[in-house]
Formats: sequence, C-alpha cells, structure tokens
Amino acid sequence: MTLIRLFTDLDGRIGLRQFWLGSIALALCLLAVQWAAPYLVEKPTAIGIVAFSKAFALFPWAALAAKRATDRGGSALFGIFLVCAIVLPTELRPYLGYAWRPSLEAISTIAWLIALVDLGLMPGVEPGRALAAQEAAAKRAS
Repeated sequence: MTLIRLFTDLDGRIGLRQFWLGSIALALCLLAVQWAAPYLVEKPTAIGIVAFSKAFALFPWAALAAKRATDRGGSALFGIFLVCAIVLPTELRPYLGYAWRPSLEAISTIAWLIALVDLGLMPGVEPGRALAAQEAAAKRAS
C-alpha cells in the first residue's frame, strides 16, 4: 500500500503493523512541525502553522483508524468517530464552562483507551484474509 493511499483512503484494511507505523509517522511529523515552526517564523505565525498541522493531521489519522476498524470487523465510521471523540473534547474546552472540563477529559480518555485496545492491540477479525495491499495487487484487469 502506498503512503498516499495509507493516509488518504478511507477504504481497505490494514494490520497492526501498518497502523502503528502510520500513527508513529504522523506523530513524528507533528512533533517536527511543533519543534521547527518557532525557529523558522515569528511566534504568532508559528502558532497558526502548528494549529493548521494539527487540523490537517486529523484526516490521515481518521483514514488509519477507518481502515483498522474495518480490519477489526467493524465499520469505518467507528474509527472516524473514535478520532473525533479523542480530538473534539480538547478543542471544545475553551468554548464551554469550567464545569464541563472533567466530562470532556473523561470522554477523550475513554475514547483513547477504546482506540488503544480495539484498534491498536487487538488482531484482525479474519487473519487469513488478505490485507489491502495484497488485495489491490491481486485484482484482475477488466
């Protein structure tokens, strides 16, 4: 599976190894942007670049989660909703009152734990079935 398809396609299946390698690659890219932006541009611009990179990383993470959720036998929407449940409570915190903070942190933490166990640790439902990379190579030309 190509990197572009890995990070942009919501269809298909990926195994644990591809899921973790893709997640680590995205995290390292975000860390690199967060580290390099303040050294390359002024602080207000750096804050905007970091915010844009975090928002931009949501789609590749959703694509990884969707493919992994499909491999686990669920719907691709389950993986996308998990990513949203992890990210959105943190982004909504400034707009809601202080009383909402514990609830938002609990939602995000529970979503992280579900994503870690279900997508990150459990094997695929059908281990004998070919993954997306092998399926694409095996398709016949019409």
